[in-house]
Amino acid sequence: MKNLLAAIFLFLFVSKLNSQTSTTYQPPVFTDANRLERIKTAFPVIEKIYREYAQKNHFPGYAFGIVVDGKLVYSGSGGYTDISKKIPATTKSMFRIASMSKSFTAMAILKLRDEGKLNLDDPLYNYIPEIKNQQLTSDAPPITIRNLLTHSAGYPEDNPWGDRQLAKSENDLIKLYKKGISFSNDPGLAYEYSNLGFATLGYIIHKVSGIPYEEYIAKNIWQPLSIEASWEYATIPADQYAHGYRWLNNDWHEETPLHDGIYGAMGGMITSVEAFSKYVAFHLSAWPPRNDEEAGPVKRSSVREMHQPWRFGSLIPDYQFPNGRNCAITTAYGYGLRIVKDCEGRTMVAHSGGLPGFGSNWRIMPDYGIGVILFANVTYAPTDGVDLLVLDTIVRMAGLRPRKLPPSPILMQRRNELVKLLPDFSDAKTSGIFAENFFLDYFTDSLKKDATTIFNNAGKLIKIGEVVPENQLRGYFIMECEHGNVQISFTLTPETPALIQEYHIRLLKQ
Repeated sequence: MKNLLAAIFLFLFVSKLNSQTSTTYQPPVFTDANRLERIKTAFPVIEKIYREYAQKNHFPGYAFGIVVDGKLVYSGSGGYTDISKKIPATTKSMFRIASMSKSFTAMAILKLRDEGKLNLDDPLYNYIPEIKNQQLTSDAPPITIRNLLTHSAGYPEDNPWGDRQLAKSENDLIKLYKKGISFSNDPGLAYEYSNLGFATLGYIIHKVSGIPYEEYIAKNIWQPLSIEASWEYATIPADQYAHGYRWLNNDWHEETPLHDGIYGAMGGMITSVEAFSKYVAFHLSAWPPRNDEEAGPVKRSSVREMHQPWRFGSLIPDYQFPNGRNCAITTAYGYGLRIVKDCEGRTMVAHSGGLPGFGSNWRIMPDYGIGVILFANVTYAPTDGVDLLVLDTIVRMAGLRPRKLPPSPILMQRRNELVKLLPDFSDAKTSGIFAENFFLDYFTDSLKKDATTIFNNAGKLIKIGEVVPENQLRGYFIMECEHGNVQISFTLTPETPALIQEYHIRLLKQ
C-alpha cells in the first residue's frame, strides 16, 4: 500500500503542471504518422478497382477522385465521354451528377435558414398555399420544410418518374399541386425517397430569395467554393460534356439529354470530378467542431447538421462489397445526404445519383478526413458499392485511425484529484470533487473495500495512464500494476466546475 501511495504522489507531482495547460476546447486530431504517404500506397490498387469495375459494369466513360484533408490527392479516368467521336473521359469532363445535386439544394435551404429568411419547421403551405388541406388522413400534420429535406413529407417514392420531370417548369410544379398530390404516408412517419420534395425545395429557394434556385446556388455555393458547374447541358463545351448512354442488347445507345427545369433542384447539376472535389473538401472541413474562424459560404455547424441521421433508413445485415466481403450496414437520411454506419462502427456521409445516361456517387468518412468521388455516363450506373469498397481499402491498406480526442483539462484535473483518494477514499466527502448525488449512490465503506481488494490483487503500481476521453466530461484511465491493470472510469456533471457524479473501478487481468 505504501508503494502505491508513493507512486501516486510522484505521478501527481510530475503531471500537475500539465493538468491545466489550457482551459479552451481542444478538437480531436489525427495521430497517424506519415498519413498521406501511407494512403498513397493504396493508389495503384484503387486505380485497378475502378478500372475493372467500370469494365464489368459497361461504363462508357468514368472519372474518379480521392480527397484527403481538404485536397484532391489522386484522380483518374477511363473510357469515353463521346463514343462516336472517341473523346476520352478526364477528371475535367462534365458529367451530370443527378441526385448528388440534392445536397446543394439542402445547403441553400440551410443558408437561408441561417440568415433568418425561413424556418425548417415552416409549413409548406406558407410557400405553396395549394397544398393546405391536402392530406392522407384527417389528423395528418402539415408538411414542413424539414419533412422535404428528410424525405418524410408523405410523398411516394418517385423513381424513375421524377427523373423524367427534369425540364418541367415552376408553373408545371404548381399545377401539380393544384391538381392534387397522392400520398403514401402521413408527414413525419416514414422515410420515402421523393424527387418531388426536392423540386419543391427549389421552388421555396426562389420564393424566399427572389432568384431562381439555379442562380442562388451558383452565386452562394459554387462561386465561393470556385466550383465550375452548370445546370443546362447545352451550355457545356462539346469536348467537355459527357454524353449519357444506356447499355442495351450488348451495346451502348445514347440517351436523349434532359434540359434543366425546376426538378433540376433534385438532380440537374453538371460538373467535373476536379470541381466537385472542392465541395467534398468543404464538407470534410466542417469536422471536427472547433474554434477556428468560419471560412465557408455556409456555417460549419450547418454542414454538420446536414450529416446527422434525421430519418432512419434501413439495416442491411448481409451487405456485400463488390469484392465479396460482407459487412452489415445501417442507413439513415440527413438533409440531402445519406448517412451510413458499417459493421466496424465507421460513419460515412454519402449520396448517389442516377438519371438516364448517368450514375454517380460521393462518400466521405468525416472522422478519417477522406472522401471519394465516382462519375459514370451509363444509365443508373451502380457506383455506391464500389466507393464504399474504395474507402474501406484505403483505411485498411494505410492502417488509418480516426481522429483522437485529447482529454479536456477538467477530465485531467478530476483524474489527478481522484487518484489522490485511492484506495481508501480518506477525506473524500470533504474533497470538493464529487457531485451532490455521489455519496447517495456510492458508499464510502464499499468504495474503500472494492478499491483495496482490487489494488491488493493488482500488486505494485507501475504507471498511471492518460485519460482516454469519450467526450469532454466522460472518460477512463488505466493504472498499470504488477499483476494486472486497474481501469477507472468516471463521468462529470453539467455544473461549472464539473464534478464527479459516476465512478467505476475494475481489474483487467493480464
